[in-house]
Amino acid sequence: MNATEPRRRWWPRSVRARAALAAASAAAVILVGIGWWLHHDVYRQSTQIAEDQAKEQLWSLCDKLQQGVIPDSISTVPYEVVATGRRTAVAYGGGMDDFAPGTHHVMPAPPKALRAELITTVRLPANPDYDPHDKSSVAGGTNQVITANIPADVLGDDKAAALGVTADANLRVYVVVLPHTAEAITETTDLLLLRAGLVSLVLIAAAAYFAVRIALRPVEAIRVLTASVTASDPRERVTVPATGHEITALATTINSTLQRLDDAAAQQRRFVADAAHELRSPLTTLLASLEVALAYPERTDWPAAATTAARQTRRLHALAEDLLLLARLDTRTPVAGPDTVDLTALASRLTEQYPLLERPLTLTCDSTAPAHAHGNPDEYERLLRNLIDNAARHAAHRIQITIRNQDAWVVLTVHDDGPGVPTEDAERIFERFVRLDDARSRDHGGTGLGLAIARDLAHRHRGTLTLTLTPRPLGACFQLRLPRAPTPVEE
Repeated sequence: MNATEPRRRWWPRSVRARAALAAASAAAVILVGIGWWLHHDVYRQSTQIAEDQAKEQLWSLCDKLQQGVIPDSISTVPYEVVATGRRTAVAYGGGMDDFAPGTHHVMPAPPKALRAELITTVRLPANPDYDPHDKSSVAGGTNQVITANIPADVLGDDKAAALGVTADANLRVYVVVLPHTAEAITETTDLLLLRAGLVSLVLIAAAAYFAVRIALRPVEAIRVLTASVTASDPRERVTVPATGHEITALATTINSTLQRLDDAAAQQRRFVADAAHELRSPLTTLLASLEVALAYPERTDWPAAATTAARQTRRLHALAEDLLLLARLDTRTPVAGPDTVDLTALASRLTEQYPLLERPLTLTCDSTAPAHAHGNPDEYERLLRNLIDNAARHAAHRIQITIRNQDAWVVLTVHDDGPGVPTEDAERIFERFVRLDDARSRDHGGTGLGLAIARDLAHRHRGTLTLTLTPRPLGACFQLRLPRAPTPVEE
C-alpha cells in the first residue's frame, strides 16, 4: 500500500470539494485577520468613548464644586471628591457607595503641590459584598482614573464652608474610566463577527463548490466523450466551447490529440496493409516458381529456379530488415553512447566500396575538410547507403556527394542526374512504401522504405533530411543537415 495514503484520507478527492475547502481556508485566514483588527479597533474606540465620557463628567463636577455646590451622588460614571484636612470624601457617586460604610475615602488625598490633570491607575479596596464576576462594580479592582485639582484660593471661605472643607483645603476630583463598557462592546462585536464569519465561510465554500461544479461541466462532457474513444476508432471529437477560456484550450488540445491518434491509427493500418502487400508479392513469386518446378521437375531449369528463389528470398530478407529497423525507430529510443563520426571519411569509404555492377555510373565525393557529428556510426552508414541506393536507381550517369561545414551544422548532399522528382511529390517520397516508379519492376524499384528510414535516422540524430527542389532535367538533390560536433583537437 502506498505510504502516503493514510495521510491523504482526510483530503477530499473531488476537485469541487478541494476548491471549496481551499476557498474557505483562504477566507478564514482573511476573516481572522479582519476580526483581529476590528477587535482591537473597537476596543480602542470604546475605551476612547469611555475616557471622553469620564472627562465630560470631570469638568461638570469641577464646575459645580467651583460654584460651592456638592454634586449629586446619582451619576452614570463613578467619581469621588477628596480634600486635604478632611477624613471623609467631600462627595461621591456612580457606584462608589459599594464600599464598606467605615471607609473614609477610597481615592488618595491630594498632594500639597497640585499638578495638572493626569490619567493614572488606582487600586480600589474591596467591600465585603464585592463580587469579582460583576463587571459593573468598580470595587476590588485596578481602574484607570482621570483627575482634576481645585486649589483652595479658587473657592473662597463661603464656598469652602458650603462644601464642608477648610478655606485652605485643596480638592481633587477623581472620575473612574469604566472598562466594562468597552469590554462589553468588544465582546458583543466579537460575537457578531464570529457568527458572521461562520456564515460567510459556509456561503463562500458553497459558492466555490457550485462555481467549480458549473465550471467543470464542460470538462465532464469532455470526459464522457473521450471515454468512448477506442484505439481502433479514435474518430470521436469533443465540442469546443465558444467562451475562449481554459476549457476551450483543453478541448482544442484534446481534439488535436485525438486527431493525431486517428492519423497514427490510419497510418498504422496503411503500414500493415502495405507491408502485407509487399511481403505477398515476393512470396507469391517464390511459391509459384517452386510449385511449377515441383509439378514439372523434368522440364524445370533448376539453376534458374534456384536463382529466382534466392532473389526473392533476399528481397524478403531486406524487407524484413527494413521493417524491423522501422519498428525500432518508432520506439524513439535514444542513441546509446553516441560516438563522434567523421562523415567525410564515411562518405569517402562508401564511395570507394559501393558496387556499381548493373550499369556504368560515376560516384564521387567532394569535401574540403573533416565533418564530425555525434551519433551511431552504423546508423549513419545505413542513412548514407540508403541515399546512395536511391540515387543509383534513378541516376543516368553520375552521382555526386558533397559535404560542407556550415557554422554549427554539417550539410551533406547527394545529387544524381536522373529524371528528378515532381514538386508535388517532394514530401510524399519520404512516406513508407511510396515509389514513384511503379511502372518498373519491384525487383529493381526497391521496397519504398529507404527514404523513410533515412529521414527517421536523420531525425533520430537531431537532423533533417529534405529534397532540394531543382529543375527536372538536373535530377534530384537530397540534403542532410546534422548538428556539428567539435573535432577531437577542439575538444
